[in-house]
Amino acid sequence: MDAISGAVAPLCATASAEGSPLDTVEPIASYALPNVPGKRVTIVRVFYGAGGFTRAHRHAGSVTAYITKGEIRSQLAGGPLETFKVGQSFFEPPGATHLVSANASNTEPAELVAVFVADEGAQLTTFIE
Repeated sequence: MDAISGAVAPLCATASAEGSPLDTVEPIASYALPNVPGKRVTIVRVFYGAGGFTRAHRHAGSVTAYITKGEIRSQLAGGPLETFKVGQSFFEPPGATHLVSANASNTEPAELVAVFVADEGAQLTTFIE
């Protein structure tokens, strides 16, 4: 579990520099991909409190997010602002700028499960200044 925590540490900060203090990230698992040398899959659960958000960022690898509770607003640079509900998913290609990642509700919590596929040792998330 320490290896997982280290891999997702850049995702787990909750200070205002990264987003709202109402969001947290829980590492679930991380595995080297034996059929794709040098790549790793990492799975996390992202909890957004009411009104919670993460500031603009990008990821080193591909990310697929699956909504498990509430509704999530998401917008990639050059794309529309979309709202995803429980059971829906969205994809972020490597290096895409994720402008909006937020709970769509100011009164109810929301959560998603994110699956990253990135280079071994890569910093999964980089916040944009």
